[in-house]
Amino acid sequence: MTKPVLYLIACAAGPTQYIDQGVRAAQADGWDVCLILTPSAATWWEPRMQELVDLTGHPVRWRYKLPWERDQLPKADAILVAPMSCTTLNKWGAGIADTVAIGIPSEAVHMGVPVVAMPYFNQAQGAQPAVAQSIATLREQGVLVLDGPDGYASHPPKQGNPVAYPWEKAIAGVRRQIDT
Repeated sequence: MTKPVLYLIACAAGPTQYIDQGVRAAQADGWDVCLILTPSAATWWEPRMQELVDLTGHPVRWRYKLPWERDQLPKADAILVAPMSCTTLNKWGAGIADTVAIGIPSEAVHMGVPVVAMPYFNQAQGAQPAVAQSIATLREQGVLVLDGPDGYASHPPKQGNPVAYPWEKAIAGVRRQIDT
């Protein structure tokens, strides 16, 4: 019996330093995890990228494939964008898919793939008017955005705790989304 495939898409936000925790949490929940990083997040892991390949058993994607390249990842049964940065949220909400990390979920949600997103940014970033608008736009498209008590509540500036990112809430959100 094959495991369902989860695309875990991580942005350059604090918890991505510990993305292996998110991968392990999803694997413990029964997922075959494929990891996709934003280009900035990929630079954080560049010297240790092989660790992530070994952990997932798949190549880590961080750029769009070239037209003649075959997709190296199996088809996703669900997508989790976590941690989602303020930049990614607002670009995605505006329809700007300039990275594979935004392009895949922005297309997948309109192809019937369950998509969940959980942010990680501070209260000052979250106060930008575009943030509420972007969250509303994603929700209108069917994305389950886990913010506040149901996911990640923004922290005061300079007071985040990336190692304590609530992966269990993100994985539970994916389960809820696929059960609907």
